[in-house]
Amino acid sequence: MRIGVLRETVPGERRVALVPDAITKLVAAGHQITVQHGAGEAAGFLDAAYERAGATLVKDAAALCAGNPEIIVKVRKPSSAEAALLPKGSVLVALLTPGANEDLLPLLKERGLTALALELVPRISRAQSMDVLSSQSGVAGYKAVLLGASALDKFLPMLTTAAGSIAPAKAFILGAGVAGLQAIATARRLGAVVSAFDVRSAAGEQVRSLGAQFVEPAAKAEGTGGYARAQTDDEAAQNAAIIADHIKGQDLVVTTALIPGRKAPILVTDAMLASMRPGSVVLDLAAESGGNVEGSVAGESLVRNGVQLIGVANIAASVPLHASQMFSTNVRTLLTHLSGEGGALTINAADEITGPMLLLHNGAAPVKAS
Repeated sequence: MRIGVLRETVPGERRVALVPDAITKLVAAGHQITVQHGAGEAAGFLDAAYERAGATLVKDAAALCAGNPEIIVKVRKPSSAEAALLPKGSVLVALLTPGANEDLLPLLKERGLTALALELVPRISRAQSMDVLSSQSGVAGYKAVLLGASALDKFLPMLTTAAGSIAPAKAFILGAGVAGLQAIATARRLGAVVSAFDVRSAAGEQVRSLGAQFVEPAAKAEGTGGYARAQTDDEAAQNAAIIADHIKGQDLVVTTALIPGRKAPILVTDAMLASMRPGSVVLDLAAESGGNVEGSVAGESLVRNGVQLIGVANIAASVPLHASQMFSTNVRTLLTHLSGEGGALTINAADEITGPMLLLHNGAAPVKAS
């Protein structure tokens, strides 16, 4: 396969879709890789490393697309200008924000592209090594706790000093998926007293295995694919009462709850913030999807009722080297899956991995398997 790696153009995006180590493996498998100049620079991967890995470097996106790659890989979806350059009939692999790309899809259709959304990798055992959302959520959960600890007016661990003993801070994690579990583990390592809440049945055992207290929900809301489902109004009210009672004594709160294809649920209300100690910190990892916290704004830090509310935006890009390495492994594994007989590109809409990811197949809406 002929694979092109574009440099990211979204402001603040420092990740790269393929790192040199992954390219070494792809080249060894017989694939040809072209990389745009500077694609990995913000993540610490210089052009020379790509050349040593066997990639061909080109100066810009236009030159890369003029080489007619069969597959173009990116982290974030292309801009309109980038989309206009993509070779007709090629395959685009990226985070394509399904449901929020009305401006992009017509451009891709016009060029007869096949579009594979990395957000839609199915949660099945065969696809675990391709699951970009899980790998990047782990990065987000780790970094969220570090940001919260930095903003907090207290130490996280218990300290015994000449000036007396200092009690550990209390951290509360809402949502015990990949991001939440990583946040729990990180907060525990830093010495906080950690508790967590989730509406899924399996979450309690996972939370306790990390040494944290599990705050039992009043009503469970188990969904499909490892996600929670949307709660009914009655379930939401019951669980809100549990959260409200517990959050009053917390110093650091990290919210991570997402529902695929829907706005993130509000879990922390303004009234709950008002009940917290002034100087406490709340980080909303779901801010870009509508937010778990009432009043949070993606990319902004606000003070509400004396509590610092941080609406996190693209937090994985703030750990670009390791985030890129993990993202790259996911993409490389997917590309290997797309390699048919003799290494040729194979797009099978009926495949249990490829099929769910398809937004477009040769410029048309794919026929989903029933």
